[in-house]
Amino acid sequence: MATPRERFVEALQFLHDLQQKGIVGIHTDDMPNRKYREILSKNGFIREVTKGWYIAINPEEKDGETTAWYSSYWDFVAVFLERRYGNNWSLSADQSLLLHAGNHVVPQQLLVRSPQGNNNPTPLPHKTSLFNIRGELPQQGQLMVTVNGLRMYTLQAALIYSSPTIYTRNAIDARTTLSLIRDASELLPILLENGHTTLAGRLAGAFRNISRDKTADQIVDTFKKADYDIREEDPFESKLDLKLSVRERSPYANRIRLMWVQMRQVIIASFPASPGIPDNHQVYLKNIDDIYITDAYHSLSIERYRVTPELIAKVSSGAWDANENEKDRKQRDAMAARGYYQAFQSVKESIKAILQGKNAGMQADIDHSKWYRELFDPSVTAGLLKPADLAGYRNHQVYIGNSKHVPLNVDAMRDAMPVLFELMQEEPEASVRAVLGHFIFVFIHPYMDGNGRIGRFLMNTMLASGGYLWTVIPVESRDEYMQSLEKASVEQNIEPFANFLARLVNEGMRGRTVATLPDTGLMINK
Repeated sequence: MATPRERFVEALQFLHDLQQKGIVGIHTDDMPNRKYREILSKNGFIREVTKGWYIAINPEEKDGETTAWYSSYWDFVAVFLERRYGNNWSLSADQSLLLHAGNHVVPQQLLVRSPQGNNNPTPLPHKTSLFNIRGELPQQGQLMVTVNGLRMYTLQAALIYSSPTIYTRNAIDARTTLSLIRDASELLPILLENGHTTLAGRLAGAFRNISRDKTADQIVDTFKKADYDIREEDPFESKLDLKLSVRERSPYANRIRLMWVQMRQVIIASFPASPGIPDNHQVYLKNIDDIYITDAYHSLSIERYRVTPELIAKVSSGAWDANENEKDRKQRDAMAARGYYQAFQSVKESIKAILQGKNAGMQADIDHSKWYRELFDPSVTAGLLKPADLAGYRNHQVYIGNSKHVPLNVDAMRDAMPVLFELMQEEPEASVRAVLGHFIFVFIHPYMDGNGRIGRFLMNTMLASGGYLWTVIPVESRDEYMQSLEKASVEQNIEPFANFLARLVNEGMRGRTVATLPDTGLMINK
């Protein structure tokens, strides 16, 4: 008879084999051995999602954490719905439009159509759910497409059949998908075949809103020539001063541009006026040096590293030596502290160039990879990371702990990063460069690790370009900081984050201290 340890090993091996096959949503049919399920569940390797369904989780994940669920969500939904309905289902037109726009935020309730639907919700973890609408599906081919296992409306059909509220609730997503249509001929066959005069009028107004007058005119003129009474109506609440190229095929690139234009006025209204580049550069740089230990303590603590002011002072003074001290060499937190010191010095050199007249966005574009290499160089030297880990942007998907926002996939990330720095180069307001530079950088999440620290370096580099003081985000405000970033990512509402940073900047300009060092030398583990 197998021992408990041997059964545990067998269960782990079985789970490993399932994962090697790419199975994310685990049905009891996939793991018929009840004992395996009990062992893996008891030891925190799987968690029940709904009756008869499980997902694999990290055994170190605490109760209430959402990371495993949110990172598994879309793969789980695809498998779950295929097993329940076969090929006889589709996501709603509204949800399809969001996905075509590159918006993979986990919805509170996912609407799914199927002739076999029961018009009832299926509860899922963390107050999410599926609602199964009983209804006929759109025609195959012209109106439906399958992407990563998700059956959805095509881009064209999603635009035509989405509800009017999509233009007000999700304006950035709606404009992004509209910008991907090159010509009215992509939409007219569906509109004319079904006599959709109201929908055609709404689309014409939407295209005119994004300055695609030619497409709008084509829709209106074609319907009039076919003897339809068409009335054009703009479904958006406002108009943005932005013309999107018809040649851009990446929804992510256009999405970043739209976010920038839509959010910048909110930031300008929140922030104090820029003081301008100071005359005395040396004094400004000296102030940055003086705040280093405080900044490093709080920035590293936000990332949940166990650090002390003493450790930071040690590595910045040169007293810490990885070659001679085996304990220091193996200590991950010491590597993080040393890397932060090196990156900080590199950032200061970038700021020096900006104070001397270099374009802030261009300088950050050139230098941010240097900051990243300095940040992790000590870990490579100590053998904790491979040299290839410093090669540049990530090559794999990443997820943010406890966030509904799913960072861009690798291809999308490579489309979006040049656009971010292009916008930073063109932006005249330092406050906008600082807030959106930080937010959109972590929204994209271009690195496997260090995105928060690089994002805060980017923020302070852009603040310096307007003469604002270096601003420390206190670890005590971590929850407000993270929640405001989540609000911007998930709801496209930048106001909480803009107000949060503006408050810190204002306090600094008034000479008030908002981030201090602790009185004790105890290590923190927030």
